[in-house]
Amino acid sequence: MNTIINTKVPEFKAQVYHKNEFRTVTNKDIEGKWAVFFFYPADFTFVCPTELVDVAEKYEEFKKMGVEVYSVSTDTHFTHKAWHDTSDSIKKINYPMLADPTGALSRAFGVYIEEEGLAYRGTFLVDPDGKIKLAEIQDNGIGRNADELLRKVQAAQFIRNHPNEVCPAKWKPGAETLKPGLDLVGKI
Repeated sequence: MNTIINTKVPEFKAQVYHKNEFRTVTNKDIEGKWAVFFFYPADFTFVCPTELVDVAEKYEEFKKMGVEVYSVSTDTHFTHKAWHDTSDSIKKINYPMLADPTGALSRAFGVYIEEEGLAYRGTFLVDPDGKIKLAEIQDNGIGRNADELLRKVQAAQFIRNHPNEVCPAKWKPGAETLKPGLDLVGKI
């Protein structure tokens, strides 16, 4: 299995449902920006709305950090709108809901389930250079936590701005970091 960490986000062109409109988003739209791609299996399901609402409740914090969030499923943009219009939970979403009905983007990120035509729960953070800095994939019965995603984005942004430091486990902004070097070997 090859890793996609530090590889460039694949070229893509997709429809999104966002703020009661349909529009096209491409990889060019994320150039020079931080972006989270939050893959999930399908609209009108069970765990998915709990995760999407959890991210929606943190969306303003992501935006303040200069991060755009894209939820992605293999549904169409029309299905995203229908789900938004019929679900009180999904009405809380203010970030773009990206449609991947052909599975092209899901395949490119390594989360597509061929025999089901759905995506695994995959979370990817892309930096302003278009490089994937975080890649997590989990089985579809396991929900994710937006607080932990937010913390990981904060850590990624910190180390981008402080290239000689690293963030230890459970690091949060303001906490101590580490400066890798021989003096730390065997002392932690």
